[in-house]
Amino acid sequence: MFLSCGDALFDLFVETGDDVAQIALAGRVGGSPLNVALGLARLGHPAGFFTKVSRDIFGTRIRGFMEREAIDQQFLIPTDCNTTLAMVSLAADGSAAYDFYIEGTADRSVEPSDVPAELPEALAAIHVASYSTVTEPTASSLMKLVRQESGRRFISYDPNIRTAIEPDIDIWRAKVAELVPFAGMVKASEEDLEQLYPGRAVEAVLADWVGAGAEMAVVTRGENGAVALTGGGVAATVAGQRIVVADTVGAGDTFQAALLAALQERGHLSRAALKQADQASVESLLRFAVGAAAVTCSRRGADLPRRADLGLPPLD
Repeated sequence: MFLSCGDALFDLFVETGDDVAQIALAGRVGGSPLNVALGLARLGHPAGFFTKVSRDIFGTRIRGFMEREAIDQQFLIPTDCNTTLAMVSLAADGSAAYDFYIEGTADRSVEPSDVPAELPEALAAIHVASYSTVTEPTASSLMKLVRQESGRRFISYDPNIRTAIEPDIDIWRAKVAELVPFAGMVKASEEDLEQLYPGRAVEAVLADWVGAGAEMAVVTRGENGAVALTGGGVAATVAGQRIVVADTVGAGDTFQAALLAALQERGHLSRAALKQADQASVESLLRFAVGAAAVTCSRRGADLPRRADLGLPPLD
């Protein structure tokens, strides 16, 4: 079982017309860690979610979405705080810009006392990501969870920088430095690295993260594929796929979910196993994740692929 933690919100896609007095909104459940849980569930893996969920209309819909997608809700904490909302504006090339309505919202209100003291034995991996790792009190709560469980579970981490929520990049850098040593796998985008470490080579950042304790460090490069470095010294690069892009919403989360699913199915979901992974294995993992992300980019919003979409048989 996987447990994803943190951001759970509604993406409201902005549709503007000729009348400047009107804006149409098309809503869809989102949030980077929730997208990862969705991706894992659609790939046939038991996945739960840990956060606070509002009793408002958006939170009710989020719970309904989780029920429909078979995402385990046993770790959810109800609250009267409002749901986080993200206004999404799409450029002509499908890239997304975000404006957040987030002050005092549900997923930013998790207290350290809300962290479960014990988790099921079947839980193999925990994933944390994005603004919930830097906004308090949820940030301290997730850090407590990671510290508590890192010796027993595989930790997955995606910084997923959102300066519209936390504009101080030094806070993001400090959090990355704090979390990376606990990560079995850390994945970031080129855009994340450009904000965190302007002018630094991707390969140098990967080496720093592995040197700090990550067993596998990955950077996604959009249409140009992905690169990775492992604690066993394997450096791998794979190309992207040519597709017609609808938008890029959820692409990085799809990559993360697919990579975690592949690690589990191929017997690499542990620090020891990753350290032994060879070049061909790492490249195969990256190609699979790139292919899954390409499917999401061909669709509107974070509509992550199922096994059949990737030509995979059902899990036993």
